[in-house]
Amino acid sequence: MNAPESLRKPLPQAFIDTLSSRFGDRFTISAGVCAHHGHDESHFPDALPDAVVFPHTTDEVVIVVETCREHQVPIIPYGVGSSLEGHILAIHGGISIDFSQMNRIVELHAEDMDVVVQPGVTRKQLNAELHGTGLFFPIDPGADASLGGMAATRASGTNAVRYGTMRENVLGLTAVMADGRVIRTGGRARKSSAGYDLTRLLVGSEGTLGIITELTIKLHPLPEAVSAATCAFPDVVAAVNTVIQTIQLGIPIARIELVDALTVQAINRYSKTTLREVPMLFFEFHGSEAGVEEQARTVQDIAREHGGLDFEWASRPEDRSRLWAARHDVYFASLNLRPGSRGITTDVCVPISRLADCVAATRAEIDASGFIAPIVGHVGDGNFHTVILVDPENPEEIDRAEALNHRIVRRALEMGGTCTGEHGIGLGKQAFLLEEHGAAAIDAMRLIKQALDPDDLLNPGKILPAV
Repeated sequence: MNAPESLRKPLPQAFIDTLSSRFGDRFTISAGVCAHHGHDESHFPDALPDAVVFPHTTDEVVIVVETCREHQVPIIPYGVGSSLEGHILAIHGGISIDFSQMNRIVELHAEDMDVVVQPGVTRKQLNAELHGTGLFFPIDPGADASLGGMAATRASGTNAVRYGTMRENVLGLTAVMADGRVIRTGGRARKSSAGYDLTRLLVGSEGTLGIITELTIKLHPLPEAVSAATCAFPDVVAAVNTVIQTIQLGIPIARIELVDALTVQAINRYSKTTLREVPMLFFEFHGSEAGVEEQARTVQDIAREHGGLDFEWASRPEDRSRLWAARHDVYFASLNLRPGSRGITTDVCVPISRLADCVAATRAEIDASGFIAPIVGHVGDGNFHTVILVDPENPEEIDRAEALNHRIVRRALEMGGTCTGEHGIGLGKQAFLLEEHGAAAIDAMRLIKQALDPDDLLNPGKILPAV
């Protein structure tokens, strides 16, 4: 994936001098700092930038972009490095813009339920700041990701079935474009028909069209009552059929997560839990006391119809926190099943009516492959993942795992689904993007990229397949 070293141009001394003079110790070419910014959670080899800068304001990002444009230096936005598809890897070298010091909450409008933040604010930081307001930010991808990174990848997570994804929760953006101009999209109004929807264009663009420097985010009222539960099932299909019936009946469940038996085994080892090692669903219900009770009772009845073995409730906040912490640690728990491995993550999403078929066929194919690959998913919206554990030093094994991933994706596409429900394209899913949308749509995407970034300086090599 990396450009050959012979094609990686060294940074011009004038470039280094300009940014060193402007940013002082917030600009560095330190090998250690660059190494940190050339590594993410994907299985791709590290790809280091040549320099890293830590801006504080939009105006400072403009200075970086204009200097990069003058010297034709690639630019890679960096949040916290939790990408699973190689988004932040500097495969052509260049400079990493680290937004960790742009982490200020700019304006909170509690009465309108929105907030303006800088891109380095993380979801946990935001919710801590909202304590006492009666509001919260529900998008929860598991990692304590930055909001800028979450917007750039159109992230979602465990709460998406009720609260939507970043697409529905970003009201507006400030972004620095490749020519250094600053644009502001959207606004604080909850709807608008004013011109092209540039907010939605930039949300999910993975830093390839513009660099997000401020976000206006929708907030939600804290529910009056919250209750969580787990339920065990005889097999994955029974669990998924419970999900399908729950969604089709319109029950406003907040979270409904699938973990297969292997995943539960990994959770028990890693998080020191004692869950029954069979396929399980994790539920969470939000609403009034009466509403939560009614939702839970209805879902419990549905689960019993499909062989649900028991419901175990976690009503106390600390019990719920432990339950969801264990769920969020699934990726690292899975890696622990094969020490020294890296995970190739799949991220398909299918229409809810095809979910049981897709999951069952995927499980059978994994079992036949010989790989260790737990299945877990935000199945309330048809999105599920496998973590295919591979030896990162074994190219043949990686090739076989990627072939397995390709078959999983192709099945999802045949069922009317998508190659990525939430992780994005990055480096890992470019061929799948072509299969999903076709050459004409990819050509349209290329035209947008060329119009907004004609020099291909913004996160080059990501999303669009090479021509």
